[in-house]
Amino acid sequence: MNVWRWLLDTAAGWSSLAIMIRLVFALIIGIMVGIDRGMKRRGAGIKTHALVCLGAAIVMVTSQYMMLQFPDAKADMARMGAQVISGVGFLGVGTIMVTGKNQVRGLTTAAGLWACACLGLAVGIGFIEGTVYTLALIMFTLKILTRVDMWINKHARVFQLYLEFDNYRDVASLVKELRGEGVKVSNVEINKSKIKGEGPNAVMSLEIMDKNKRLTILEDLQSNKYVHFVEEI
Repeated sequence: MNVWRWLLDTAAGWSSLAIMIRLVFALIIGIMVGIDRGMKRRGAGIKTHALVCLGAAIVMVTSQYMMLQFPDAKADMARMGAQVISGVGFLGVGTIMVTGKNQVRGLTTAAGLWACACLGLAVGIGFIEGTVYTLALIMFTLKILTRVDMWINKHARVFQLYLEFDNYRDVASLVKELRGEGVKVSNVEINKSKIKGEGPNAVMSLEIMDKNKRLTILEDLQSNKYVHFVEEI
C-alpha cells in the first residue's frame, strides 16, 4: 500500500520520474482497452488504443510543462486537452461503418477510443488514481455489460431481421402474412441486391407480444415460401 501511495504522489509531482510513470501508465491503459477490441477483431486494436492514450497523455504533460516554464504567459492548460477530445473524433468516425444489412458497427470501438483519450489526458496530468478507477469501470463495461446487453437483446420483444426474397411481390406477401398472425411489422427497408440476378433484400423490425414465440417465428420464416434467406441482426 505504501508503494501505491508513493507511486501516486510521485506521478502527481513534476519530475522526469513522474513523466515516465504517467506515460507508462498511459501505455498500459491503452493496451488493456485495446486487448478487448483486438480479441473481437474490431477496427481499432491494441496499437491504436495505445497510441491514442499515449498521445493524449503527452498533450497534458506538454500543457503542464508550458505552464511551469512560462508562468507569466496567459496559457490555458485545458485548451490542448479540449482539442484532443474533439480531434479524436476523426478516428471514431473511421471505425463506424454501416454493413450491407444496414447494421451499424463500430460504435463501441469509437466510444472506447474517446474514453481512452480521456484516460490519457487524466494520467498525463498525474491523476493516476482516478484513471485506475475509471479503467476498472471501462473494463467492467466491455466485459460484463456486453453480456448483459446480449441477454437483453435476446429477450426483447422487438427485434430486427435481414431477409432475402426472389421478387418484390414476396416482400409484400410476407408482411401481410406476419401481420395476419398478430406480428407488428415496422421500419421495412427494401434494397436492391448488389449481386446480379439476385432478388431484393429487406431489413424489418418485428414486435411480438409474447417473447417466447420469437424462436418459433424465426423457424417459421426459415421455411417460409416467400423467404429465400433470413437472419436476425
